[in-house]
Amino acid sequence: QVQLAESGGGLVQAGGSLRLSCAASEHTFENYAMGWFRQAPGKEREFVAALRWSVRYRVYADSVEGRFTVSIDIARNTMDLQMNSLKPEDTAVYYCAASPMLYRTSGPWHYWGLGTQVTVSS
Repeated sequence: QVQLAESGGGLVQAGGSLRLSCAASEHTFENYAMGWFRQAPGKEREFVAALRWSVRYRVYADSVEGRFTVSIDIARNTMDLQMNSLKPEDTAVYYCAASPMLYRTSGPWHYWGLGTQVTVSS
Protein backbone atom coordinates (compact mmCIF):
# COMPACT_ATOMS: atom_id res chain seq x y z
CA GLN A 1 0.00 0.00 0.00
CA VAL A 2 1.39 3.38 -1.05
CA GLN A 3 0.83 6.33 1.26
CA LEU A 4 1.13 9.91 0.03
CA ALA A 5 0.94 13.20 1.92
CA GLU A 6 1.15 16.67 0.40
CA SER A 7 2.42 19.79 2.15
CA GLY A 8 3.53 23.31 1.31
CA GLY A 9 0.34 24.92 0.08
CA GLY A 10 -0.69 28.42 1.07
CA LEU A 11 -1.62 31.90 -0.06
CA VAL A 12 0.69 33.78 -2.40
CA GLN A 13 0.43 36.86 -4.60
CA ALA A 14 0.45 36.60 -8.36
CA GLY A 15 4.01 36.35 -9.63
CA GLY A 16 5.18 34.64 -6.48
CA SER A 17 6.45 31.14 -5.82
CA LEU A 18 5.54 28.11 -3.74
CA ARG A 19 7.13 24.71 -3.30
CA LEU A 20 4.88 21.72 -2.69
CA SER A 21 6.13 18.42 -1.34
CA CYS A 22 4.66 14.93 -1.48
CA ALA A 23 5.98 12.52 1.14
CA ALA A 24 5.74 8.91 0.00
CA SER A 25 6.13 5.43 1.39
CA GLU A 26 9.55 3.84 1.07
CA HIS A 27 10.56 2.68 -2.45
CA THR A 28 7.56 4.37 -4.07
CA PHE A 29 9.66 6.44 -6.46
CA GLU A 30 11.62 3.44 -7.71
CA ASN A 31 8.48 1.42 -8.47
CA TYR A 32 5.79 3.92 -9.51
CA ALA A 33 5.18 6.82 -11.81
CA MET A 34 4.44 9.95 -9.78
CA GLY A 35 2.14 12.79 -10.69
CA TRP A 36 0.75 16.15 -9.61
CA PHE A 37 -2.85 17.08 -10.34
CA ARG A 38 -5.02 20.00 -9.32
CA GLN A 39 -8.71 20.69 -8.93
CA ALA A 40 -10.30 24.12 -8.80
CA PRO A 41 -13.84 24.65 -7.46
CA GLY A 42 -16.43 23.50 -9.99
CA LYS A 43 -13.82 22.01 -12.32
CA GLU A 44 -12.53 18.56 -13.05
CA ARG A 45 -9.23 17.36 -11.67
CA GLU A 46 -6.54 18.19 -14.21
CA PHE A 47 -3.04 16.99 -14.93
CA VAL A 48 -0.17 19.27 -13.89
CA ALA A 49 3.06 17.27 -14.12
CA ALA A 50 4.41 13.75 -13.82
CA LEU A 51 7.64 11.88 -13.75
CA ARG A 52 9.10 8.41 -13.92
CA TRP A 53 12.19 8.67 -11.76
CA SER A 54 13.71 5.36 -12.88
CA VAL A 55 14.07 6.59 -16.48
CA ARG A 56 14.44 10.32 -15.76
CA TYR A 57 11.28 11.16 -17.68
CA ARG A 58 9.22 14.26 -16.90
CA VAL A 59 6.18 15.76 -18.56
CA TYR A 60 4.18 18.93 -17.91
CA ALA A 61 0.82 20.37 -18.82
CA ASP A 62 1.08 23.17 -21.37
CA SER A 63 -0.39 25.61 -18.83
CA VAL A 64 2.54 25.17 -16.42
CA GLU A 65 5.42 24.35 -18.78
CA GLY A 66 8.36 26.66 -18.04
CA ARG A 67 6.91 27.80 -14.70
CA PHE A 68 6.67 24.57 -12.69
CA THR A 69 9.38 21.99 -12.05
CA VAL A 70 8.79 18.50 -10.68
CA SER A 71 11.63 16.64 -8.97
CA ILE A 72 12.49 13.88 -6.53
CA ASP A 73 14.45 14.48 -3.34
CA ILE A 74 15.64 11.02 -2.36
CA ALA A 75 17.26 12.23 0.85
CA ARG A 76 13.91 13.54 2.09
CA ASN A 77 11.88 10.87 0.26
CA THR A 78 9.67 13.49 -1.31
CA MET A 79 8.45 14.51 -4.73
CA ASP A 80 8.52 18.29 -5.00
CA LEU A 81 6.73 20.75 -7.24
CA GLN A 82 8.45 24.12 -7.53
CA MET A 83 5.90 26.64 -8.76
CA ASN A 84 7.13 30.00 -10.03
CA SER A 85 5.40 32.95 -11.67
CA LEU A 86 2.12 31.87 -10.14
CA LYS A 87 -1.13 33.12 -11.62
CA PRO A 88 -4.62 33.41 -10.09
CA GLU A 89 -5.73 30.59 -12.41
CA ASP A 90 -3.27 28.29 -10.63
CA THR A 91 -5.54 28.43 -7.57
CA ALA A 92 -6.67 24.89 -6.75
CA VAL A 93 -6.24 21.96 -4.42
CA TYR A 94 -3.08 20.17 -5.51
CA TYR A 95 -2.84 16.40 -5.23
CA CYS A 96 0.02 13.99 -5.68
CA ALA A 97 -0.58 10.54 -7.09
CA ALA A 98 1.24 7.29 -7.79
CA SER A 99 0.57 4.55 -10.31
CA PRO A 100 2.42 1.70 -12.02
CA MET A 101 1.95 3.54 -15.33
CA LEU A 102 2.12 7.24 -16.15
CA TYR A 103 -1.07 8.84 -17.49
CA ARG A 104 -2.05 12.41 -18.36
CA THR A 105 -5.56 11.88 -17.02
CA SER A 106 -6.49 11.39 -13.39
CA GLY A 107 -8.74 8.35 -13.68
CA PRO A 108 -6.19 5.52 -13.92
CA TRP A 109 -3.91 6.65 -11.06
CA HIS A 110 -4.00 4.20 -8.15
CA TYR A 111 -2.94 6.14 -5.08
CA TRP A 112 -3.73 9.70 -3.99
CA GLY A 113 -2.86 12.09 -1.23
CA LEU A 114 -5.48 14.25 0.48
CA GLY A 115 -4.36 17.44 -1.24
CA THR A 116 -3.03 20.85 -0.26
CA GLN A 117 -4.68 24.19 -1.05
CA VAL A 118 -2.86 26.74 -3.19
CA THR A 119 -4.42 30.19 -3.49
CA VAL A 120 -2.94 32.85 -5.74
CA SER A 121 -4.27 36.35 -5.22
CA SER A 122 -4.32 38.97 -7.98
